[in-house]
Amino acid sequence: MPVVTPSEKSEQSNAEQPVTRRTSWAEAAAAADAAKPVTHVPAPTRPPASSQPEAAGNTASTPDSVAEEASPPSGESGEAPAFRRSKPTVADTIADSPMPDFISSPGLFVKEQKPRPVGGFRGALYKLTGGAWNLGPGPKQRQEDELARRISRQLQGSYNTAILSLKGGIGKTSTTVGVGLTLAEYRGDAPCAIDANPDSGDLVERALGEGIYQQSSPRSITDLLKNIDSIDSLTALARYMHHAGRLHLIAGEQDPEVSDSLTAEEYLRIRKLIGAYYSVALTDCGTGVTHNAMSGILQSADNLVIAAGYAVSGAKRARSTLHWLASHGYEELARNAIVVITDKDEVSSRVDKDAIEEHLSGICRELIAVPHDRGVADGDLVTLDVLKPETRRAYKEIAAAIVDGYR
Repeated sequence: MPVVTPSEKSEQSNAEQPVTRRTSWAEAAAAADAAKPVTHVPAPTRPPASSQPEAAGNTASTPDSVAEEASPPSGESGEAPAFRRSKPTVADTIADSPMPDFISSPGLFVKEQKPRPVGGFRGALYKLTGGAWNLGPGPKQRQEDELARRISRQLQGSYNTAILSLKGGIGKTSTTVGVGLTLAEYRGDAPCAIDANPDSGDLVERALGEGIYQQSSPRSITDLLKNIDSIDSLTALARYMHHAGRLHLIAGEQDPEVSDSLTAEEYLRIRKLIGAYYSVALTDCGTGVTHNAMSGILQSADNLVIAAGYAVSGAKRARSTLHWLASHGYEELARNAIVVITDKDEVSSRVDKDAIEEHLSGICRELIAVPHDRGVADGDLVTLDVLKPETRRAYKEIAAAIVDGYR
């Protein structure tokens, strides 16, 4: 018999054991489970014939009969079936558990932080405690945040809003500037305002101030039309525009002999050019709805702002404007119009403001009132910094209503 040394015995035993290379905890657990021997459960068999009571006295049993009794039934294998452990292993549990999504579900791991309150008791408490006590924004701040969200909504395409009236001096241009500056403040893309007033409109003067406008190159919508075929980039277009912060403007023609010559086809060419670079455009239409460019403006408008005043005549003209639009093929624009009533002249208490608002509210999508404000009533430069909080809030509501209408 060969002699086996201890060293040779250990080498043989090591050769029989599988080598497990642990690259990770899960792989090591899987390898450990695989290395465990499979438990075999013996198949149930009949007891020998000698152990049965009737077989004890029957000594005549032949080997063939014993073999026949011990043989398994037909169709069954003679081998004992092997049964694996039904309990899942640690590796199986890890493999089957879903991987949490850290990108789309960050709230599973980090508690959501309340927005920081600004102003009021909640804001003061937040500052005094260094942020330890955060009650969240109050109802007023939540309303302001909701307006900002509506104004800044991302748009697919280019949209145009026409601001018009049948009467001058009731806040049409000041509304265009105030709403345009508000859009520029809250939107990620700069808006554009076009002065299409045939009566020497002053849109740019109200946005920049007359002194600054005179010092700059006084390019107007007429200059833009003369060279519109050569403009193929935003840089080239900027030569014909003015800028009040992030609000970009196209000045109206100041020469009375030329200002009324803008046709519907010319306006549509300008609108197509602006639409290639701006997602939001405002068009100051001037007074009336029958001048040359008006059919092109209404044809390309996505919604309307009808300017009105608290005077009885102003309310009647606003209602007449909506009726004219509905009866001349612009019923959808009239139905979705936004009526803006500006208290420009600070009417006396004799005027029933509620009655005028009720007179107009039932024939438009939304009615918004702009309170009396010297920053608007003086007819000079309009800047958001000098306006009352109530006036700025009204312009935010108008801007949000305009963007809501872009569908």
